[in-house]
Amino acid sequence: MRRRLFIKKTSLTSLKLSLGPLLINGADLVAKHTHKTTPMIQKNTVKPIAICTWQFPNASAKAGLELSKGLNALDAAIAGVAVEEENLKNTTVGKGGAPDRQGQVTLDASIMDSQGNCGAVVYVKNITNVAALAKKVMTDTPHVMLAGEGAEEFAYAQGFEKENLLTEASKSAWQIWMKSPEYKPIINIENHDTIGMLCRDQNGDLAGACTTSGLSYKMKGRVGDSAIIGSGLFIDNRIGGAVATGLGEEVMKTVGSFLIVELMRGGKSPQEACELAVQRITESNPNYSNFQIAYIAMNKAGEIGSYCIHSGFGYMVHQNGTNVHKLSASALKS
Repeated sequence: MRRRLFIKKTSLTSLKLSLGPLLINGADLVAKHTHKTTPMIQKNTVKPIAICTWQFPNASAKAGLELSKGLNALDAAIAGVAVEEENLKNTTVGKGGAPDRQGQVTLDASIMDSQGNCGAVVYVKNITNVAALAKKVMTDTPHVMLAGEGAEEFAYAQGFEKENLLTEASKSAWQIWMKSPEYKPIINIENHDTIGMLCRDQNGDLAGACTTSGLSYKMKGRVGDSAIIGSGLFIDNRIGGAVATGLGEEVMKTVGSFLIVELMRGGKSPQEACELAVQRITESNPNYSNFQIAYIAMNKAGEIGSYCIHSGFGYMVHQNGTNVHKLSASALKS
């Protein structure tokens, strides 16, 4: 028995010795790959960054201010998009958003933190700050997404106030549209229905939020990409994050934000990843000139990228105390 034990131990030791170099080499390869796609970040030495879709300077400034105070990336993003959710002049987000064909304003939103946790709400009436509500779904329920009446009832239980989201301006515009009720996407610089925001905080952690009132005069019950994790928003704290805006139906077909993060995982820059994600859409849909899609992305190192189908899309960058509007490159030039 002792001899058998000795032989067994000797054999296992020999096996470990023979595999040793392979294990070491494998670890080196993993480390090399990780270094390539995930730049090393020293915590507490990182300069915060907030970026958001479209020209919403007050939103990016709010997020940037909160980041400078030491707020974490997720709460800063939620604070930033709340500015537009509460902006009655913004007919694409929150209170004052354009209604559906029945005259009902319904909102969708999603959030995702640096730990990979996420929350979302869809088809919510009477609640303005749905990005904050999405966080409550994440933190206070065992679920990722709540919809409709269930989401609204949960909001009241959490202390959210009931509000009439249809303003007189949005109601008047809807009544005019009802005279010839036909939906055709309009391609111009204001062809959007979303604010998406990505933040990097002082610890180098990434998070994001995406909130919308959806397409103007959409069919009752329609939900777009904004609340769909991986389509309208996706974060991987080791790699980067992305958000989408434009025609949600097309973003969902390619799970666009997740695609961008995966491309960055494979070594693409945020700019290259955004361009490839738009290309995926234009290659699969020959009618791409009839709608707008735009992406913004940021990697762990704070590098930023953006790309869209039609020219005119812009985004905000708040960094080092400055708030800058930048125009995105586009697949079509006019």
